[in-house]
Amino acid sequence: MTETTAARTAARSAADDLRRVTESTELLLRTVAELAPEAVFEPSALPGWTRGHVLAHLSRNADSLVNLLESARTGLDIPQYASTEAREQGIRDGAARPLDEQLADLRHSHERFLAVAAELPAKAWHAQLRHRAGYLFPAHQLPFKRLAEVEYHHVDLAAGHTPAHWPESFATAEFPRLAELFRTAEGLPSALLVAEDVELREHLGPAVGEPGLTVEGPVRALTGWLSGRSDGDGLQVHRGGEQLADARSALPRLPAMG
Repeated sequence: MTETTAARTAARSAADDLRRVTESTELLLRTVAELAPEAVFEPSALPGWTRGHVLAHLSRNADSLVNLLESARTGLDIPQYASTEAREQGIRDGAARPLDEQLADLRHSHERFLAVAAELPAKAWHAQLRHRAGYLFPAHQLPFKRLAEVEYHHVDLAAGHTPAHWPESFATAEFPRLAELFRTAEGLPSALLVAEDVELREHLGPAVGEPGLTVEGPVRALTGWLSGRSDGDGLQVHRGGEQLADARSALPRLPAMG
């Protein structure tokens, strides 16, 4: 594959994910617009965060990705956030705003993100960017990272959007990634995860001999459980070929994601 062909392929991949980001953000904006004004100050599904914290984080995350897009465009090492403290302060400062301000900020930050992405030349989608956690990744993966922020935190709003509402393509992409995170986690029993609807299989724990557990279900349900957004609703668990009556209590306890 030539450099030009690779750049075009990366740009097409980014464009596809940007369309998915727009579709998912429109659903998120609809959910937020339908909230009662006082709901923004109520608890979200994330410990210690109100819905206002979740919304402020989503808006500032979009702006942080604009910084990374500018880094890809200019070749300069522009940090995603000025500092960890600045990131946390931005969330705290934005959390207590009324619903209409949150909604406007969410919409405008999304528009800023799309506008800068649209101006990025094809070759820039191959640039290496530095995530706030320190690792490097190619720019064409950035739109999917935004998609993940929108989809996961839409669920975290605890406003009716659940893993069952995720696009199948999103859940299918996240399923193997999340399984890989827990592949060698200490203390996890050997388990085979079977996403029946998309015919994917992943392993947790030691991959030696027959797995102690088989966990089966739709890919959205498996991804919801692996991501901590579900307690295992919709899954079946088998041990030694026998289906266990209470799947949720039989599921391995996953370590917290970093």
